[in-house]
Amino acid sequence: MTSLLEELQLADAMPAHYLNVPTEELNKRATHARAVLGNRLFILGHHYQKDEVIQYADVTGDSLQLSQIAGQQTADYILFCGVHFMAETADILTTPQQAVILPDMRAGCSMADMANIDQTERSWSELQQLFGDTIVPLTYVNSTAAIKAFVGRNGGATVTSSNATEMVKWALGKKQRMLFLPDQHLGRNTVAELGIPLENMAIWNPIKQQLERQCEIDDVQVILWKGHCSVHMNFLPKHVETLRTKEPDRNILVHPECTYEVVSAADYAGSTKYIIDMIEASEPGSKWAIGTEMNLVNRLIADFPDRDIVSLNPFMCPCLTMNRIDLPHLTWALEELVEGRVINRIVVDAKTANEAKLALKQMM
Repeated sequence: MTSLLEELQLADAMPAHYLNVPTEELNKRATHARAVLGNRLFILGHHYQKDEVIQYADVTGDSLQLSQIAGQQTADYILFCGVHFMAETADILTTPQQAVILPDMRAGCSMADMANIDQTERSWSELQQLFGDTIVPLTYVNSTAAIKAFVGRNGGATVTSSNATEMVKWALGKKQRMLFLPDQHLGRNTVAELGIPLENMAIWNPIKQQLERQCEIDDVQVILWKGHCSVHMNFLPKHVETLRTKEPDRNILVHPECTYEVVSAADYAGSTKYIIDMIEASEPGSKWAIGTEMNLVNRLIADFPDRDIVSLNPFMCPCLTMNRIDLPHLTWALEELVEGRVINRIVVDAKTANEAKLALKQMM
């Protein structure tokens, strides 16, 4: 399978002149190109994307939801305004005749990059020596196709932040232990909610290639990969404490990629869809502090002006890697398609795709 680094080196780079085109002109050109392509094109927009590209999306949603929608389309081109691992999943679930396009190949996920396949294969070998055939691997969908394929061929499954509880129960019902990749915080928060003590959760450090634990080796029930979301790590217990003191009537709603301490202190925790649904169902005039990516928080503020919504971290910025795709890159990708050129196509090889499907199908 081609590595992300190799794909970046082979990727087409947007001509610099697009950066100098006024926004109004870019919107005209993008709208025209979109109209020319018609039903040959379907555009997916992840919740964390900029408004300037979301406005062109045929549908918005979470990463797996969008990839599943992509798999239901007949369009020749699936343009994914998201990040690399999302476009990989879309390619896995679409036909070989359809082209999945990522307008900017720099759009990635730092969490997904914290578990590469070489590290994972080495770690699995060492964990098998430690624990034998007692581990089921689970991977968050925020992971590369290679990691999904690893999990699939080893009898595991993918999970989302919405169904993590159900999938963890499934894994621990299959075998004595579970390996959770690549986000330790989603894993810890989910497992703790099921009543497993923190001390029975070990952390696998892929850099040091060692198990970090507080209990006896036989008492380890869950092995958490030492990865995290760089955005959700910026929400701290002190942010919750400050709000509790200053505004005790403000509801605190966070994503489960936040740390255990933050999730435990919040009023509510759940997936991106859960967060959106909570705000939609809330009373006008209600007060909320949300701990998740800033583009989404700003969109909720704009969509629900009759609610008092702020970010849990007042100094929060949008995710730098999730936030890469902009109007110039989108316009460039659309105009290239009009000219019959497919740029930045994401292709997952057949073996990896088939093994990754095993993990996805096990979940779905």
